[in-house]
Amino acid sequence: MTATAERVEETRTRPASGPGSRKDGWIRRAPLLPALIFTIIVTQLPFLITIWYSLQSWNLVRPGSQRFVGLENYGTVFTDSQFRGVALNSVLLTLGSVAIAMILGLAIALLLNRAFVGRGIVRTLIITPFLITPVAGALLWKTVLFDPTYGLVNFVLGPFGAGQTDWVSTFPRTAVIIALVWQWTPFMMLLILAGLGSQPPEVLEAARMDGATGFAVFREVTLPHLRRFIELGVVLGAIYLVNTFDTIYMMTQGGPGTASANLPFYIYQRAFLGFDIGESAAMGVVTVVATIIIATLALRLIFRSFSAAEEA
Repeated sequence: MTATAERVEETRTRPASGPGSRKDGWIRRAPLLPALIFTIIVTQLPFLITIWYSLQSWNLVRPGSQRFVGLENYGTVFTDSQFRGVALNSVLLTLGSVAIAMILGLAIALLLNRAFVGRGIVRTLIITPFLITPVAGALLWKTVLFDPTYGLVNFVLGPFGAGQTDWVSTFPRTAVIIALVWQWTPFMMLLILAGLGSQPPEVLEAARMDGATGFAVFREVTLPHLRRFIELGVVLGAIYLVNTFDTIYMMTQGGPGTASANLPFYIYQRAFLGFDIGESAAMGVVTVVATIIIATLALRLIFRSFSAAEEA
């Protein structure tokens, strides 16, 4: 109601011509229109074509089988137990990786926020995994660290009975999560470091002068201040990690079976290995809609958090 009243008041006070008028606003926005049109063409047009494919029964290994079936593919998708299992895998891989990366990133950021000799070098080394491409990172973990014969993990854990454990085959989901956490912890650390750098030092000094212990200062002052940075890291990490493909493809191929597959990889399997265009398109539409809903709710939570911080 208040927003509507503000818009009505703005319309009344807007001049009919010259600076600030509606025409002036469109003139200012005109240079951005080509970029807006290009973005709509490359994002929304493929999505509309995917929706059309999802309404077709079309398998590439059966020429001439293409026909309109309405929402039949969506019914098949929602009754597919493998699809539900892969969707659960996606949630576990995404939430597990984001949560562990955020906890490690917070711990490392708190350590790096202290002054010590060589802090710049240590910070640069810790950031390195985030600069490596996902394919190279996955190959590094699969061949150098998790290899059952020559891997460093078995070399280190050998005295504790690890033997020649094939980590990727025995614990595929955990192996993928470890590789993702290794790559995304630096990103979380950088966000938290930015939050720690923006913390007013006089607030910390006042808390210490009141007799608060180090843990009490962290719990009552630092952690509430870092809340919006943590929320931002969790949302951005979840949006990127839910689309993980490279790491799964290079490390486990989604296997054994679909034990470590997520939704993007399962859709790839159905489209390019099963050649079922209709069902894979329906899965893609369901995944995009679910991701948009979750991302919208998460972003609204972040914007509300930022607005509350600004009002405070």
